Amino acid sequence: MNKLDAVTSQYKPGAATEIENNLILNWYPKRIVKHLENSGAQSLLELGVGHGYTAQLFNQYFQRHIILEGSSVIIDLFREKNEDNIEVVHTFFEEFETSEKFDVILMGFVLEHVNDPDMIIERFKRFLAPGGRIFIAVPNAKSLNRRFGVELGMINNIYDLNENDHALGHQRQFCRDTLKHLLTSHGYKVTWEEGIYLKPLPLGYLQALPRFEDNLKAMLEVGIDFPDLCVGLLMEAKLSE
Repeated sequence: MNKLDAVTSQYKPGAATEIENNLILNWYPKRIVKHLENSGAQSLLELGVGHGYTAQLFNQYFQRHIILEGSSVIIDLFREKNEDNIEVVHTFFEEFETSEKFDVILMGFVLEHVNDPDMIIERFKRFLAPGGRIFIAVPNAKSLNRRFGVELGMINNIYDLNENDHALGHQRQFCRDTLKHLLTSHGYKVTWEEGIYLKPLPLGYLQALPRFEDNLKAMLEVGIDFPDLCVGLLMEAKLSE
C-alpha cells in the first residue's frame, strides 16, 4: 500500500479533527488571497489536496491552478465532492517535473508530512517564476495549547508528536524559528507572516462555552498578530536577490 494512503482516516468525513480542520483550512486560503490582492499573480502550484477545502477558492482566484497529490485515496475523496475542472496530478512531490513556472507555490500543511523538507524547499525553486512567491502553512510546536500539553504531562516536549500527529501522518513539528531557518538556508527571504488560530483550551472545553462559533471566529482574528502562540504558522517567502 502507498504509505500516504495508509494515513487517510483523518481526511474522511466524521474524523475527530474535522471541526478544526474545516475552521483552519477555510481560513488561511482567504488570508492568502487577500494578501495577493493587486499582486498580478495568475498561476498557482499547490502541493497536496488534503481535505480539499482550499481548492475551490484558489481555483476561482487563479487563472492557472494545478494541485499535486501522492495519495490516490485522497484524490478519489476529492473527486467525489469537486468538479473535474480542477487539475490534480497524481505524483509524489519528490518526483514531479514540469517546464512550467508559477507565480505562487503553496505548501499548505504539507512540510510536516514529507520525508525531507529541505529537499522539497530546494527542489521547488525550479518551478517558481521570476519574482514569484512561496506560501507555507505548518502546525506550530510552540502553540499555546501544546505548551499547556507539556505542563499537563500530555507530551514531554513541545516538538514531540502526539496521538493526533501520528493519525495525520505528521513526521515533525515546526516553530517560527525552525521554519524561518529552513527557508533562509535555501536562499529565501520571509516577506510576510501571521498566526493561524489562537486556541487557549482543548476543543471539548471550547464547545461547552457559550457562543462557540463566535469564539472560534475571534480566535482566528486575534491569532493573526500572535503567531508564536497559534496552532498554525503562515509565511510568505521570496528568493533573495
